Amino acid sequence: MRSICRKLTILLVIPAIVPASCGRSHKTEIIIFHAGSLSVPLKEISVEYMDMNPGVDIKLEGAGSVACARKITELGKPCDIMASADHKVIEKFLMPGYTDWNIWFATNELVIACHDKSKYADLISPDNWYDILARKDVVYGRSDPDADPCGYRTVMMFKLAAVCYQQDSLAEILTAKDLNMVRPKEVDLVALMEAKALDYIVQYKSVCEQHGLDYISLQPEINLSDPSFEDNYNSVSVDITGERPGETMPIKGSSMIYGITLLNEAPNREAAVDFLYYFLGEKGRTVLRENGQSPLNLHLEGPATNMPAKLREYFNR
Repeated sequence: MRSICRKLTILLVIPAIVPASCGRSHKTEIIIFHAGSLSVPLKEISVEYMDMNPGVDIKLEGAGSVACARKITELGKPCDIMASADHKVIEKFLMPGYTDWNIWFATNELVIACHDKSKYADLISPDNWYDILARKDVVYGRSDPDADPCGYRTVMMFKLAAVCYQQDSLAEILTAKDLNMVRPKEVDLVALMEAKALDYIVQYKSVCEQHGLDYISLQPEINLSDPSFEDNYNSVSVDITGERPGETMPIKGSSMIYGITLLNEAPNREAAVDFLYYFLGEKGRTVLRENGQSPLNLHLEGPATNMPAKLREYFNR
């Protein structure tokens, strides 16, 4: 009787185990740390890439570019690709210890975003925006300079505007105002604007276009978009938190250039190379353009010797 019961138990257990093991499917995971301003185009490109490559799962993790770099250098988090809103973040934080090269691929510009209920929306213009933002009854938002390039670029823009409009204390006034509305990355401010909890935000043009926000364009002398004003941009700098407690790191003003790289210790290197090749190609450039960012002719910083052969194709043409 015991032997019969034992056989029956085995027969009953086996069918319960088999479906659980047979139903599993393994996917190759690509981990991408990226600037918040790249969230929309990267999601669009990733969805299309995964549809074409069903064995791949792309994990997107957006944050301020400086915060992204610190996840790698200070927290030791695994990452395959990092895409930064400022190429200098990759060069200052990740080269040469974590990667040997950096590809410049897109540009952007700063604007002042607003909505139909913004105070003085009928008065604000490219010539008086700084006066409107400084008013006591106006609430404006910006991102954190220690975490996000948009944040330190905002302070740079204030410094450039102080010279351009001959307003000596302008940068000090605006950086001391509405500190409770400083957020870790620029896209964190979008929801506050959509809820009309803020009157204005300093924002990237691409983010405004992606989210349907109205905005006031700024003069090229101060909006950090035009390389012909590079000497002007270089005249200002901002100190951000350094790698060790109490240290600061100077960031010099320059025209906006986005950078992207593959980490030396990328856990899924082969798949990440293939995605990066796709992203840097015509499809990726089209998606960036459709989302308000201007693709650049690709430029390589660092030696190509350690770059995967597939990516070197873009620089051997």
